[in-house]
Amino acid sequence: MIKETRILFVGDIVGGLGRRTLAALLPSLRERYAPTFVVVNGENAAGGLGITPKIADELFATGADVITLGNHTFRHREIYGYLDRTEAILRPANYLRSQPGHGWCVVEREGVRLGVVSLAGNLFLDAARPAFPEADAAVAALEKEGVDQLLVDMHAEATSEKVGMGWHLDGQVTAVVGTHTHVPTADARVLPRGTAYITDVGMTGPRGGVIGVKREQALESMVTRLPVRFETSTEDPWVNAVLITATERMRATAIEQVLEPAPAGR
Repeated sequence: MIKETRILFVGDIVGGLGRRTLAALLPSLRERYAPTFVVVNGENAAGGLGITPKIADELFATGADVITLGNHTFRHREIYGYLDRTEAILRPANYLRSQPGHGWCVVEREGVRLGVVSLAGNLFLDAARPAFPEADAAVAALEKEGVDQLLVDMHAEATSEKVGMGWHLDGQVTAVVGTHTHVPTADARVLPRGTAYITDVGMTGPRGGVIGVKREQALESMVTRLPVRFETSTEDPWVNAVLITATERMRATAIEQVLEPAPAGR
């Protein structure tokens, strides 16, 4: 009998405001939902682009059990060695094997072993190797490691690719969650064979901008079609997350969106 497992997955953390919003809200979310594990996507955590060792340590101290990344993984060179030596931070598994880091890990809490896999899309994001065969390889490897639950972060631009990955892994993993586009989608569900799925969890950061960027800068770029230096917005911060519940091995019973504004004054 598998102990009930609750996985709180937090969508793309954008900049310092996103980090502060998570830190402010996570204690109350823990009290309300009692998650067994907290997994966060930290690929925009450093000023909106990438992550640094200091910020990764901050997210772990805030309460993340695993950090997943995406297309901005290698933005800051100081993260390279950290990716190699830190088990619980993941760059996409379908990047080149010669590149720093690794694409999956196992964490254990309360007697439950959770496998987490990071993948990147091939459409538009142009990850080096195909995502679907890499997903199969990761699932097979983690099965051999005897994980009880398995979560896949599919960091991709194309909704078709994310939906396809959900159907491809239905019945093989506990959950497939989409990240990258920063807007929460309305299709959270448990697929027929027991895999929880959502096309995009959303972002943890300033909803008052344009997917995290100051809206006046984003609009200037769109209107003029000229280069504009983007800065992270500071308006209307929210946590966007999902809570996945599983009571059987590799089978979800529910997925619930968690969309919470930051406390006043944050």
